[in-house]
Amino acid sequence: MLKKLWRVVFTIIGMVIGYGAYQLTAFIAAGRGYDFEEHFGIVEQIFIFIVFVIIFGLIFFKMTPMLTRQGQKAAVTIESDLKKTSANDIVFTSGGLIVGLIAAYLLTGLYGGINIPILQVVLNIITYLILGSLGVLVANTRGKDIRETMLSMRRGTSSGKGGRHKPESVPKILDTSVIIDGRIFDIMKTGFLEGPIIIAEFVLVELQHVADSSDSLKRNRGRRGLDILNKIQTEYGVEIYNTAEDKSLEEIPEVDVKLLKLAQNIGGKVVTNDFNLNKVAAIKGVPVLNINELANTLKPVVLPGEEMILSLVKEGKERGQAVAYLDDGTMIVVEDGRRFIGQTIKVTVTSVLQTTAGRMIFAKPSGDR
Repeated sequence: MLKKLWRVVFTIIGMVIGYGAYQLTAFIAAGRGYDFEEHFGIVEQIFIFIVFVIIFGLIFFKMTPMLTRQGQKAAVTIESDLKKTSANDIVFTSGGLIVGLIAAYLLTGLYGGINIPILQVVLNIITYLILGSLGVLVANTRGKDIRETMLSMRRGTSSGKGGRHKPESVPKILDTSVIIDGRIFDIMKTGFLEGPIIIAEFVLVELQHVADSSDSLKRNRGRRGLDILNKIQTEYGVEIYNTAEDKSLEEIPEVDVKLLKLAQNIGGKVVTNDFNLNKVAAIKGVPVLNINELANTLKPVVLPGEEMILSLVKEGKERGQAVAYLDDGTMIVVEDGRRFIGQTIKVTVTSVLQTTAGRMIFAKPSGDR
């Protein structure tokens, strides 16, 4: 049924084109001194008109299968290109096309003095095609520069009011580890994390694979991550970034490298608690917000010489050592504390070791325990 409908549509289009071809032929003939109305009667003119309409209608009727196939291929190609094109590019390209068409409309007003209709039509078409294409070309090639200029102007305007500069909201890109960890939701509840929250599509896929893992521990962690992500989506909203829109990410297989490349492309910061990703990001110059570093920074400051009450829970690695933990999980190694395991005693801090992986405190039993 659909094929028959397309045949009817294309046949009608062909007949309309046939009518146009008849009018164009009559106009060209009149320009050469051969007027149809003088040489042909009304019946003959109608006959010629019908011949044109039938011939072009038959041509398009026969060409319908080919035109349909080409139309479907063109539609698939356009859809594929649109998926690989970012939203910003589409907006700027559309804007460039509109500006080009407006310029063409203003310019074609100058052709009003041309007394040859067919020449006027041709010039109008050429002008619209050239200026429309030029607008698209400029928007595609210089769109990034235009965006940066607009942002600079906006920053300048905001800093000019009262001499204060309003910081730009930077996108925060969450990786798989920080979603599974879950503390990101509590941090967002405090209001310290500003800007749009972005989840890359490949991170979402990785999280789903973890949730579908045959390993029960991984599966539970993955499902917990999906629950946390659902909470964030409900409370604050999350932008899902489609990888297909960014051509520079297509050839990168590693998730971590993709994540850093995405941050570079959109000028965002990666939120993670992955120590290795933090190191690679530092090498590539990508800003990172590390949840573990934040947690370590917020831990109470402990200085050598301070005393505290601890419950020793297990043996240490070295001879005579015992281990205790603070409420925030910080490990304290107590020298000569092995004989006090299972007891609560007073200890004196001797030294504090701060590393990128965390903080370790060394102490010894106090004399007045």
